[in-house]
Amino acid sequence: MSGIYTDPGHVLAYDDGEVRQQFSICFRARPIGGEVRTSDETTQVRWVNPADLSAYDIHPTMRLRIEHAMDRTRTAPYIG
Repeated sequence: MSGIYTDPGHVLAYDDGEVRQQFSICFRARPIGGEVRTSDETTQVRWVNPADLSAYDIHPTMRLRIEHAMDRTRTAPYIG
């Protein structure tokens, strides 16, 4: 596992009255087969060379997840 990520200051309130604090459980993995494809929650999917990541506009919280997943020196998952 790469980590568990959440932010108590980031609370979502929906029109129907639902209020939630989201969290992500992130795993480091490698592809073993199949094809990438979109879903109801995505409009584009593709593999990206890690060396090219700096060219993308990535939200800091997502960039942190990516950096943690790519850091092979980490010995414990991030909790925060």
